Amino acid sequence: MLALWAATCAEHVLELFEAVQPSDPRPRLALQQIRAWTRGEITMMQSRAAGGHAMAAARVLTGAARHAAYAAGQAGVVAHVAAHELGAAAYAIKAVRAAAPKGEGERAGQLECLWQREQLPAQIRELVLDDQRLRNGICWGVFDTGE
Repeated sequence: MLALWAATCAEHVLELFEAVQPSDPRPRLALQQIRAWTRGEITMMQSRAAGGHAMAAARVLTGAARHAAYAAGQAGVVAHVAAHELGAAAYAIKAVRAAAPKGEGERAGQLECLWQREQLPAQIRELVLDDQRLRNGICWGVFDTGE
């Protein structure tokens, strides 16, 4: 469930990468692979490798596109370390912040965080919310929603 939620968060911002790098399939492939892993169709190593390739796609970029690719990469490596689910969510929020018009990034990020929380399955909701509270500091404070 964590992997699927992470993929949902990353996919929500993937267009920010694809608008800049339309011919680079690596971030989208990472999301496909993590979903395949949840269905038992591929190994952890295959999903982890796809996540790494998505992060390589991010390294040459800046701004929203970079953060969106990192979000996909983090989602892809949830198969290896479940805690990367927060990385996928945090990078997606950073992507939205970076894409927002000047002066609107903070609020756009808060709205993205709230949207992500609406996507949480009930079975993992409290786990993720607790993890967000505990690790918000190392996730650039992106899980503060102002509420």
